[in-house]
Amino acid sequence: MDYEKRKRFIVNLLYGGQIALLVYITVKYGFGLLAPFLLAFLFAYILKTPARFISQKTKLPYKPVVLLLVLLFYSIIGLLLVLLGIKLVTSTIDMVSVLPSVYTAEIEPALSAFFNGIEQIIFKMDPALVAALNDMFSQFVQSIGELVTNLSVQSVSALSGYASSLPGIFIKLLLMVISTFFIAGDYDMLVGFASRQLSDKARALLLQVKNYVVGTLFVCIRSYALIMSITFVELAIGLSIIGVPNAILIALAISIFDILPVLGTGGIMIPWTVITAIQGNYPLAIGLLVVYLIITVIRNILEPKIVGSQIGLHPIVTLASMFVGAQLFGVFGLFGFPILLSLLRHLNDTGTIKLFK
Repeated sequence: MDYEKRKRFIVNLLYGGQIALLVYITVKYGFGLLAPFLLAFLFAYILKTPARFISQKTKLPYKPVVLLLVLLFYSIIGLLLVLLGIKLVTSTIDMVSVLPSVYTAEIEPALSAFFNGIEQIIFKMDPALVAALNDMFSQFVQSIGELVTNLSVQSVSALSGYASSLPGIFIKLLLMVISTFFIAGDYDMLVGFASRQLSDKARALLLQVKNYVVGTLFVCIRSYALIMSITFVELAIGLSIIGVPNAILIALAISIFDILPVLGTGGIMIPWTVITAIQGNYPLAIGLLVVYLIITVIRNILEPKIVGSQIGLHPIVTLASMFVGAQLFGVFGLFGFPILLSLLRHLNDTGTIKLFK
């Protein structure tokens, strides 16, 4: 009996491992190839309801209406992305181009004053160490200068590399736009054809998964909107207390930037703090650092609880799934893994599958 249990456990483990490996390979390497069509299907699903509503109210044919909606949708999104991209590129170029002059005017004098202070202290203790300190300072300043120069050159090269990839991106976008129109125009026919290829049990399971995932996505959006609102309030209060001008507008911009999982609030607050300290405004730098630390601690405490409670997972499970997902699949895994675990828990609770007790 024990032998049969062990054998069944090993078989189930190997079977589950094969499925997990297949899913990993598919998502990791297949998602990039299928992304234009998957996104087209998602946008078609979103646009079909308003297209039907407009078609019914205006008595116009459905396909011309959905075509206009698709064009309007992509025109608005494209315009916003172009404006954002232009602003981002110009700001990056301006920032990178002034880095050497900022280093010469701000950073190098600050470093020189810092090392001079250390030199005076060391000279009082042991004058023989001053020469070694001067050599170390010269090498350090030279290394920093080369780093700043290389950063400027590499940033321009990176922007040139992104520019060279624009034709491929344009082709993918064109495929996505065309696919969205065709899928939205014949959505019922395509979904009906795919549904007929499945058994009744598989069809019911797929419908259950779709309904739950759509609902969970809405819940996740609501959860992160709440987190962003909390971050905005914290930033607005903190920046106002330390006397930052236009604190409300700056807090709003940083809280929107905070949605990005890799950069987040630190992507703005940390460079801001460092630059402020280099410029010699130590009270403001300390204030910015304190505000950032408070926001980071509160977010790390609240995010697993808010997201976990909304999707029915324990905070530690949510935190672990977000970490593992981000390590394996980046941004997609960061949001997708908690939703996947929540879906598995839901299917297990409803008796559709049996993974755990």
